[in-house]
Amino acid sequence: MDRIAQRVYETREATFRETNEVGKPINNTLAIGSLGGATLDNEENYLITKLLHSLGMVCIENQARI
Repeated sequence: MDRIAQRVYETREATFRETNEVGKPINNTLAIGSLGGATLDNEENYLITKLLHSLGMVCIENQARI
């Protein structure tokens, strides 16, 4: 778990963009993504998505169908 946290931190710090080309704040990173499985329900996927958005991740997908 520590190794995963360290790699997420390093990647986020290296690729985090605070503003776009025109100076508008965007605060995101496109270098990290997440794929959620169909075994999680909507509530679990919602909480995971909230966490990942707080890290600035934009590429988030899940398969919740329940």
